[in-house]
Amino acid sequence: MNTKNIILGLTVILLMVSSCSDFLDQGPQTALSREDAFKDVEKLDKVITGLYNRWRETRKDRGGFIFSLGTDETQQGAYQVRTEAQQASLDKYDATLTASNNALTGQWNSRWPVIVDAATAIISLEGNTQGDAQREMLLGEACFIRAAVTFEIAQYWGGIPVLDLAKTAEYGTTRQPLPVVYDLVIRDLERAIQYLPEDQADKRRATKGAAQALLGKVYLYAPEESGARDYAKARDQFQTVINSGKYQLVPNVATLWDPNSPNPVESIFSFQFSNVWPDNNQCQWQTGSRSIANLNQYAYFGGYDLLLPTAFCYSDASEGGLWEDGDARKDASIRYDFVYNGQTPEIAAGFGGDELDPHIKKYEDIRLDGTQSFWYSGKNIYYLRYADILLCYAECLNELGSTGEAVSTVNTVRQRAWGGVLPADKEWSAGMGQEEFRDKIMDERMRELCFEGWRRMDLIRSGKFRQLILARNKWTADANAIQDYHRRYPIPLDEIKQNDEIDEEDQNEGYSNQ
Repeated sequence: MNTKNIILGLTVILLMVSSCSDFLDQGPQTALSREDAFKDVEKLDKVITGLYNRWRETRKDRGGFIFSLGTDETQQGAYQVRTEAQQASLDKYDATLTASNNALTGQWNSRWPVIVDAATAIISLEGNTQGDAQREMLLGEACFIRAAVTFEIAQYWGGIPVLDLAKTAEYGTTRQPLPVVYDLVIRDLERAIQYLPEDQADKRRATKGAAQALLGKVYLYAPEESGARDYAKARDQFQTVINSGKYQLVPNVATLWDPNSPNPVESIFSFQFSNVWPDNNQCQWQTGSRSIANLNQYAYFGGYDLLLPTAFCYSDASEGGLWEDGDARKDASIRYDFVYNGQTPEIAAGFGGDELDPHIKKYEDIRLDGTQSFWYSGKNIYYLRYADILLCYAECLNELGSTGEAVSTVNTVRQRAWGGVLPADKEWSAGMGQEEFRDKIMDERMRELCFEGWRRMDLIRSGKFRQLILARNKWTADANAIQDYHRRYPIPLDEIKQNDEIDEEDQNEGYSNQ
């Protein structure tokens, strides 16, 4: 993806939209050009809807799990590691993890067009005088989407080009320091909070609460070197979401994963899918068992083992793993039983050998059972949900010296995990120290949020990236090559070659430009 050409094209379009009043007054065209799409509020509504869909596409199928590979929570199946060398490097952190890694380049390339069109829509809406209420809502949505995708790329790659007309004019298309990047993200979310409505009938679209929740996470997750990490500001955003009364923990954690009960009161923002192409997401295709797929292609928990829980993630605490006795989140999140309609599958010759090890359960779509291939899985995918916000809020309280209150908040989430009554021996102690809380909250976040896409970011911000992955990920331990610099991905070689403002020496630390 040539970001320089993208930005130059963006600048031309934005200058046309923002500086030419005649352009805004033109009548409808027989063919909807790119420029025409960005000049009219009604057409911009369709552009924003398209942006949600394109952002959603980054979360589906194989690409939706690339950033989850190589953590202490998940690892690739053995067959995948043996047959996909570049992909395998995302768990091994070996010499194949370079700037030319196609799996990472694909994720980089899929996100920039979303940012580009969001940036174009923002400037178009700023220069538009049509329908103030609708225009402002669309501006809030465009800001939310640009902020979310920019935040994600910056978390994984560090400094990146900033797609904003004024910033581009000032800085060009080179990688920007983290303070510049996070300033843009925060300003976007502040505007999103200002303009977004409290509720949206269309669940594809963001609300004020979603922007507040994400801004809180940005303040919590921002790297220290960005100057944007601020526990007090994060706490205040999370507290606003909590005090709004719009979101609650569902009583039974298993109902969160019931495809027949989408968008529960716990969902703050979710990517919307269905079982009908092109709105299916193929997540089960990537997370299910190859042995089950071999047994019956219509078994709803079949798949191809791209992503499996690590042994730590699926094991009990008594065995050195994650799970405590009685925690309902264990069976809601992980599949241990592979008997299907009375048939016990076998591991066929040529498979990897771990096809009947515990698998991810959260994306199983029972609506398909016996009628459609698991390729058509289409459950919604949570992006922001209330339990996550409560745990983030608790972290902020702990960092600000209110550890007792933080413990009480975590116990609220844990109470749900034990069916509403938390056994005394499972309560976190109000006398817990700040450092002990920091250690324990990382495992608690895995129990609550495993396989939902936040783990890599959690490891990066906690400073425990190398330590925990090396200790818990089989392929990482076998290769024994992971270094601290691996917390950032390499800037794709294609970008370095095509963007003449990003040189080889601008590559992230530790990586070769091969």
